[in-house]
This record gives sequence, structure tokens and C-alpha cells, in this order.
Amino acid sequence: MPEHRTDRAHPERDARLTRLSMPAGLFAVLVVALLASAGVGGRCYVRGDFDVIHAVLSLFFSTNLLICYWEACLFLKRDYIETRAGYWRERRDETGKTPALEFLLTRVPLTKTLSPTLWADVWATYAQFDDSYADRRTYGFNVDIANGFATPLPTLILYAAYTFDILPALASGIIGVMLFWQLTYMTSVYLVSFFVADRQARISRGEMYIYILAMNSPWILCPLLGLYVSVRLILDGDYSVLGY
Repeated sequence: MPEHRTDRAHPERDARLTRLSMPAGLFAVLVVALLASAGVGGRCYVRGDFDVIHAVLSLFFSTNLLICYWEACLFLKRDYIETRAGYWRERRDETGKTPALEFLLTRVPLTKTLSPTLWADVWATYAQFDDSYADRRTYGFNVDIANGFATPLPTLILYAAYTFDILPALASGIIGVMLFWQLTYMTSVYLVSFFVADRQARISRGEMYIYILAMNSPWILCPLLGLYVSVRLILDGDYSVLGY
């Protein structure tokens, strides 16, 4: 089915490939698990130990890398997302199903799991809770695009440094302060902008708690932990805060 059509749950669903497919949500979980395991497992292999703070930040870095790819898709498929947001709105009215859950449970061919068109639906379905993601003029839309292109490199640098102690602690601390403060600030401003614009009035209280507060809170809580780690790296001059 051509990519621009919107008369099905997703253009890349193909019954003939169900044996070589998996739910989109499961693929995302596996990617994060694989990336996080590389850090935690790498440390265990090299040092033979485990640290909770390192594990939490490894999981956060892994998740952020996946989100960065999705945010790049937000930029690349911005026109398509606006169209798909309308489709999902109509589908929700017709079926009563939650678009985000329906998308995550959609089986997609393994050959299409890296398709920007596929992951554009992350934003088209999220736009049912915050329509700023179908409007390129808004803060939320543009700040996530900026995050998608600006944070992968420092995320990878810190991930490697925290796992293998490959940078001086002072350098890792400085990079960490810059990265984690940016994440804390931009997420906080996004939440403020959401409520100032009174967007919560358009969704249920449960949707607000689940899809707005719960899904965004890790981008405040984990960066706050990262800021603590970064300051300790600078003040201590070593990686003792991470158990080294």
C-alpha cells in the first residue's frame, strides 16, 4: 500500500509477512534492552561488578538514543505526521481504541523496523494527547527535534565513559552537566507549556497521568541523577560515584 494512504492502521502492515514481523512496541523494548545490556554487561565483563547508578543511567542513555531516532523521524516526516494525526483521530472516534496502544501492538515486517515512516506514527499517536506534535510551530515539536540531533553524540560519549572509564572524570563531568541540564530544563519547560496552554483539558485525567506526566518524568528524574553524578565527577576527580 502506498505510504501516503491513511485508510489502515499503518501502511507497512502486510499479512503475508506476519511470520517475519513483531509488534512495534516489542521491537522498541528489545532495542533498549540490547543497548542497556551492552553497557551493564560490558562493565560486568571488564570489571566483574555491578553498580545501580551506572545501570540506571545505562538504561536512560539507551532509551534516549532510541528516542533521538524517533525525534529525527519527527523532522524527516513532519508533513506525513500531520496527515497521520488526523487519521488516528478519526480511527479513535470510530473504534474507541487508544491510538498509542494500537500502534505499539501493530505487527510490522522486520525489514521495515527502521523505517522513518513507521516511527512517524509514534508522534501521530502522541498528538492525540498533545496536538503540538502535529504543529511544527510549537515548542514541543521543535525542542524534540533539537534533542534528536544534538544529544546522541554526548549520550554515546558518556555511555562509554561511564562504562569503561575512558575519559578523565573532569571531562565526563563537564559533558554531563551540559547534557543533563539541557534535558532537565527542556522537559520542565515542555510540561509547563503543556499546562499553560491548557492542553490537559482536552484529554482525560488518566491520559494526562500516563501519557504526559509518567512518560516525561524520566526525562527530569534521570537527568537530575545525571547532574548529581556529573557534579561528583568534577568535585571528586574520579569515578567513585559510579562504583569505580
